[in-house]
Amino acid sequence: MRDRLILLPGWGLGVSPLEPLAAALRGLDEHLQVDIEPLPELDSSDLNDWLDELDERIPEDAWLGGWSLGGMLASELAALRGEHCCGLLTLASNPSFVAHEQWPSAMPGETFDAFLAGCSADPRTTLKRFSLLCAQGAQDARGLSRLLLGGAPNTSPAALMAGLELLAQIDTRDALQAFRGPQLHLFGGADGLVPAEAAGELFALLADVEVGLIEQASHAFLLEDPHGVAGAIQAFLSECGDD
Repeated sequence: MRDRLILLPGWGLGVSPLEPLAAALRGLDEHLQVDIEPLPELDSSDLNDWLDELDERIPEDAWLGGWSLGGMLASELAALRGEHCCGLLTLASNPSFVAHEQWPSAMPGETFDAFLAGCSADPRTTLKRFSLLCAQGAQDARGLSRLLLGGAPNTSPAALMAGLELLAQIDTRDALQAFRGPQLHLFGGADGLVPAEAAGELFALLADVEVGLIEQASHAFLLEDPHGVAGAIQAFLSECGDD
């Protein structure tokens, strides 16, 4: 059977940011089937509702991966599936997006609350602000932000709010510790949404997993350098295949 990797996108910006990475991965390995699965459009912010829908849609015995919120959901789904998940890779995915006592290397709660209020009042402006934060730290931040926003789908305000509320409460530490398959977690060194310190915190939390920090890279590093990121993923997949 061909190897299969399912990638999940982040909040609000749709599948477009993942497309260059998926194409680069396919170009590196003709035997690797790479699919991007859109996030559910739910009005619920209950994690179980999201996982139920993803579990129904995504075939078993595949590699699971994702960007930001997509990586967090992939982590939870990997733990749920156990041996029926080949392995996990996350890109700019903090175990907890919002800081709390046990996980300080994240976005301050007040900043996130302002974001939530902004999304409730004006979803489009909030999405624009979010795309700017995703691109912060990139060499061409303005161009990258325009690219991110240009590909964003017309998601309903209720689904955008549900996704943000989910992002506020999800904490993948237990799932990451429970999943016994191979894991690769990549972070951006200049990420405006996930502090670079989260990479070190995650490395301290998990034994025997690969954690990488890409220097001078934004939250959207997968779109900044899809070929470089694809190379790192391909090397990891090959290494796991050799075990």
